[in-house]
Amino acid sequence: MTFETIFRQYNWDEIKTGIYSKTAADVERALARPHRNLNDFMALLSPAAAPYLEQMAALSRQITQQRFGKTMQLYVPLYLSNECQNICTYCGFSYNNPIRRKTLTGMEIMQEVEAICAAGFEHVLLVTGEAAQTVGPDYFKKVLPLITPHFAQVSMEVQPMSEAEYAALIPLGLHSVLVYQETYHEADYRKHHPKGKKSNFSYRLATPDRLGAASIHKIGLGVLIGLEDWRTDSFFTALHLQYLQRTYWQTRYSISFPRLRPFSGGLAPKVEMRDRELVQLICAYRLLHEDLELSLSTREPETFRNHLVQLGVTAMSAGSKTNPGGYAADPQSLEQFEISDERSAAAVAAMIREQGYEPVWKDWELFRP
Repeated sequence: MTFETIFRQYNWDEIKTGIYSKTAADVERALARPHRNLNDFMALLSPAAAPYLEQMAALSRQITQQRFGKTMQLYVPLYLSNECQNICTYCGFSYNNPIRRKTLTGMEIMQEVEAICAAGFEHVLLVTGEAAQTVGPDYFKKVLPLITPHFAQVSMEVQPMSEAEYAALIPLGLHSVLVYQETYHEADYRKHHPKGKKSNFSYRLATPDRLGAASIHKIGLGVLIGLEDWRTDSFFTALHLQYLQRTYWQTRYSISFPRLRPFSGGLAPKVEMRDRELVQLICAYRLLHEDLELSLSTREPETFRNHLVQLGVTAMSAGSKTNPGGYAADPQSLEQFEISDERSAAAVAAMIREQGYEPVWKDWELFRP
């Protein structure tokens, strides 16, 4: 059995109706429970939970400090390429977007690594477009040995691959893989991905299964908030997470919250998510899964990110550039999307300390024989 077998047993419209029909009594029952299930999560996602946000936030803060202490992991994305064979309506790297394409060479990668290491980072997220012939498994086999000796943790957000291809990269230092379904609404998914391998909804849906089977250390999930109803999409993300935790129980998991941001082609969100609603979603996840890692990127503005340090988030990116070569090699190449928090890593770390939290640059010491 894969997750798709379970996914096909649920109806989007029925789940959406169920979420929006939750009452204050449902929310209060969910808040009173010592352990919460998906039905409770639906209540905490619902409009009925809005008046309980302060209580949710207080519980989320308490649980997060108990499980993670007063710490915040810092990571940085390293964009290796903007080449892509997919058409995605929301992405600056989309195949039909007439931009200058660039894939970093080994020398350019090392320039980026040097700049990132100088900023203090030990966690790096490698990002590319989806172009199998240019930045496929063979490319990653060449670049990972260049990158991994310099970091305590290396993650990837790249094209979905086979179980065997993932398994081959793990000995080279691959620690985590982020793979966003973008939306679990299949019809809208197909509308936003009309061309390229990414148009195969089922193949992307099964990617975390292939990662779990390959025994990856950590899997990151999420949706692109704004493509569809965020409450319903979040329920399906939680359903997916629950299945993975039960099936691949030795793997760790994280959730990210990317809200649709402007890019050079432009796409207005179908559904707007207000800041209070994002806080509600983060707290709902924390109340559902006490050990889950929750990550927030520089898509969000600095003032808002400052307020979320104490409310359940456990990881933040900082000093991010979303274009290949953005740190040293080619700062003028096209960004995938616009960032909002443009502070340096040092400034973000200082903000975290000012709130009584400790910025964590790495989880463990590297063993170098």
